[in-house]
Amino acid sequence: MSEADHRAAAPVGPVVLAFAAGSAVSVAMGAYAGLHHPTGTAVNLAGFSSPLAVKSWLASISLLFALIQVLTALAMYGRLPLRGRWVAFVHRWSGRIAVLVAVPVAVHCLYALGFQGYQPRILLHSLFGCFFFGAFVCKMLVLTRSKSPGWVVPVVGGALAAGLTMVWLTSALWFFSTFGVIR
Repeated sequence: MSEADHRAAAPVGPVVLAFAAGSAVSVAMGAYAGLHHPTGTAVNLAGFSSPLAVKSWLASISLLFALIQVLTALAMYGRLPLRGRWVAFVHRWSGRIAVLVAVPVAVHCLYALGFQGYQPRILLHSLFGCFFFGAFVCKMLVLTRSKSPGWVVPVVGGALAAGLTMVWLTSALWFFSTFGVIR
């Protein structure tokens, strides 16, 4: 049996558990954010006009590194003509940076604002934020399984990138188009 045949016939039980864990994280984040009384306070960084500006720029940096991760993933799967060991290195580190930069944004959203749904954009933002971190947990669990079906990592990685993109579209893009890039 070839490697491709073996991966195609791989057991899906661990994958289902990874999806369940990611779903549990998404639901737990949403439940916490919905039950937690928002404080309305946040730490602001010097040089930024508001916490929303800080969050918008951090989300934009996170999205940039996620784009790098998608491009390097395409190269690793032979879809782009980039070669070399540096591609996998850049892929791993761009993903780490994307998530690390997104964490303070999520903490602020969960703690200071909570789960809100009084406008469609804000409801979608809340849902996609929870989805993003659930997809992240799922991807990390799937990556530890060497015998996962071959389709799993690209699907979960794509979902993770799509989730972050939607978070950015429903927050940072809105902020920049409403208040401007430099404020």
